[in-house]
Amino acid sequence: MTYKLKIEYDGTRFSGWQEQMNQKTVQGQLNLAAKSIFGIMNLSVTGSGRTDRGVHAIEQVAHFAANKKIPTDVLKLKFNDFLPHDINILSVEKAPDAFHSRHSAINRSYLYVIAKRRSAFGKNYVWWIKDKLDVEKMYTASQTFVGLHDFSSFADKDLLDGATKVGLESIEFVENSDYLIIRIVASHFLHKMVRRIIGTLVEIGRMTIKSADLIACLNSYNTLPSRYTAPPSGLYLEKVVYGKEDFRKPLEQLLPSLPFFY
Repeated sequence: MTYKLKIEYDGTRFSGWQEQMNQKTVQGQLNLAAKSIFGIMNLSVTGSGRTDRGVHAIEQVAHFAANKKIPTDVLKLKFNDFLPHDINILSVEKAPDAFHSRHSAINRSYLYVIAKRRSAFGKNYVWWIKDKLDVEKMYTASQTFVGLHDFSSFADKDLLDGATKVGLESIEFVENSDYLIIRIVASHFLHKMVRRIIGTLVEIGRMTIKSADLIACLNSYNTLPSRYTAPPSGLYLEKVVYGKEDFRKPLEQLLPSLPFFY
């Protein structure tokens, strides 16, 4: 039986998604729960992708196979009884045997949240920027990334393990008096790619670099983006898309549902 999990988590206390020796990770906690529930020591929960230390998920997707059938509603309760407070199973579904949370995915969507004002509550969930940003310049520059490009300049070079071309589908912005939210949708993402895209866009908003610098980084490898890697606190895996799902709620509707809203 293949089970599909939809999971939300606050990444603040975790060393990322991927299980690591002597580190508390999201995958590690899920594996412990699954092994306890099913009594299978080699059982492993596979995610749609890895999130870094401190990165959050509104809806991560994972799967695992087990030779024991448990009703999905019961399994959801069992997982949530076992898991720490900052990991929550949103749903459990039976999936086709061929389903793979990573390989079956068509698109992934990330959100990045920038705060315009200081707050006592938002440090772990936003990037507070004191400087006034030229958001119009940022949005115009962001459209340079849309399309199929080599994003090796925007990835962690030491962790590249394959092709560096990514089809970036769209970048959207929404702004109110307190927040700027950016949504990036692509076929997949390289390690640190979103955070470096955001970091360079912020520098354009600060007017310390120009749009031409971004084009140069896409045309050939450049270390410029690594200097401007945005912090993980403002980054959220929003959705993993399978098939022809219509998932994109207007960004304005997201504010009340995100953990930094207060």
